[in-house]
Amino acid sequence: MPAAVLTVNLSAIAANWRSLDAMTANAVETAAVIKANAYGLGVGPVGLALINAGARTFFVALAAEGVRLRQEIGPAARIFVFSGYMRGDEAAFVEADLIPLLNSADQVLHFLAKAAGAACGLQLNSGMNRLGMEAEELASVVEHLPALNTVLVMSHLACADEPEHPQNAAQLAAFNEMTATLDTARSFAATGGVLLGAGYHMELTRPGIGLYGGAPFVEAQPVVTLSLPVIQTRDVVIGESVGYGATWVATRPSRIATVAGGYADGLIRAMGSNAALYAGDVACPIVGRISMDLVTVDVTDLANIPSALDIINTVQTVDVLAEAAGTIGYEILTSLGGRYERRYTES
Repeated sequence: MPAAVLTVNLSAIAANWRSLDAMTANAVETAAVIKANAYGLGVGPVGLALINAGARTFFVALAAEGVRLRQEIGPAARIFVFSGYMRGDEAAFVEADLIPLLNSADQVLHFLAKAAGAACGLQLNSGMNRLGMEAEELASVVEHLPALNTVLVMSHLACADEPEHPQNAAQLAAFNEMTATLDTARSFAATGGVLLGAGYHMELTRPGIGLYGGAPFVEAQPVVTLSLPVIQTRDVVIGESVGYGATWVATRPSRIATVAGGYADGLIRAMGSNAALYAGDVACPIVGRISMDLVTVDVTDLANIPSALDIINTVQTVDVLAEAAGTIGYEILTSLGGRYERRYTES
């Protein structure tokens, strides 16, 4: 089966980083979140593109991701690990020069026992209730804080993509109160937080999804094009069905193209007929069910059948496709499968 082609525009990623950086004051550092293999797009090429754009601090989810990122980009940047200092990962932090974001009293004590003097960050829970120390837990380790080489303290907004949500202001107040006596750089804003304004920027922002062309950064340049090769076309007469379950039945003589791609490649089955593939700017609706390796498409209205059709482009972006599947752009990006041939462009 011919491979589908996922084209990643590295220049667009760099431009999106620069645009988000320009929204903050000169004294505010703009970092980059590059976890999950740079949201599925390739940590090596994306990391180097962001370094060339000016990024000097990166965030990953796991120590193993940090090790790989360090191998790809070299020693020129700081790499923070959201999951903190996990038992079994101690050697990785030394070998790859990673900085853990300590998120519990237990991690603080374990880090002091194993890596006293090394740089670390603190992660606080301001209201999202995932990772991070509560105010009481932070108070329980306050006597140990002078022994830590703390270079950053951070928290994470739960509702930043909803600017009017009252939890944004509540979390900001909680984070400001928790950090009032901590003399170190602070980070509170991911992409949505950057868009909320200067009160959320603090000393360092860490955009993620906005770098890759996703909401809520509606002014982002599109980053991804996904083209699926046409394997076969066939004529279907009125009354014939297409695909599993015979859920689509032709109401006119139709030309159906079968393309290489399916839910094994991150094309979520639930999007079904809510999405289309494109020949240039002409939409060709998906018909029948998306299967593991194949998608069937109505190309009746095309004068000529191209060798490939696009399922992600500047019209049907990752967020439009996500809406068709009842999910979010993050899931579309990070689900893009390993069978795609990834191509990188600077244009």
